[in-house]
Amino acid sequence: MDRNKVETDFAAVDWAELIHDCLINILSRLSLEDRRRIAMRVCKAWHMACQDPRLNAALDLECYFDRSKEHPGFWNPVFEQKIDDMLRSVVCWSAGSLAVVRVRHCSDKSLSLVAQRCPNLKVLSVKSSPHVTDAVMAEIASGCPEITELDVSHCYQVSHESLSAVGSRCPKITVLKRNLMNWLDPSSRHEGFVPDDYMNSCPQDGDSEAEAIAKFMPNLIRLELRFSSLTARGLDLISRGCRSLEYIDLSGCANVTGRDISNARSNMKKLVHMEKPNFYIPRSAFHAERYGHWRLYDDRFQTDIFRI
Repeated sequence: MDRNKVETDFAAVDWAELIHDCLINILSRLSLEDRRRIAMRVCKAWHMACQDPRLNAALDLECYFDRSKEHPGFWNPVFEQKIDDMLRSVVCWSAGSLAVVRVRHCSDKSLSLVAQRCPNLKVLSVKSSPHVTDAVMAEIASGCPEITELDVSHCYQVSHESLSAVGSRCPKITVLKRNLMNWLDPSSRHEGFVPDDYMNSCPQDGDSEAEAIAKFMPNLIRLELRFSSLTARGLDLISRGCRSLEYIDLSGCANVTGRDISNARSNMKKLVHMEKPNFYIPRSAFHAERYGHWRLYDDRFQTDIFRI
């Protein structure tokens, strides 16, 4: 071995860069929470390393919400501001590399920045965000054409207009989650946590949303529409427009019958699994005065054998 060559190569190594790369490798093994609360406060070098784009290609808070019990504090402006601040920080640190965003309780303020600076975004999940609107979703559709997965569940200021915009400008979308809260059962997990005025604003334009999905999202593989108000018409449109569907969740869709599902399923040749609206609803739990245009189950089914 040429000793002089070894010494030359050794001297040529950029040790500062190597140390930084090692630090990035180590920090990547920490959770986002640990990096923000602990690592960033150790020293300047660690603070800078935590802002490296390689550590900020994804912001996934879903595991934190999944393991936490629903809490009224999630629905107040202070908590929303914290989520917005975190999202904006990651967007800035990512230098355009942010590809995955899974948060809850954010608002238009932070999503507008995502639309401006994250052209490579592929996954956007903003479920349970009361202040996400059609306006910012139009910005997302224009600025993030690479989206393949969208979750706007429990976002009641998002309408069929957003689905049309995203579908028409993001042709690669294959996963859509548009679930609504279980308003049929007053003992559901949302009761007592979600503000009443927000629960009462539950969208009732299921067929309009179904029409937008069928027209602008033909390549969908997975679709979730829990507790949607879509009817046989909306389901038929989806079955004819989304022929690539492999999975569809219709849990709690009270306006579709077994016959509607059978008719729709005959059009979805690639369908592997369907979650059907199988549940029992006692009359006392069904708010007929609120949803008076929906006939009670006993008018359409023999409730005791409602098992599609």
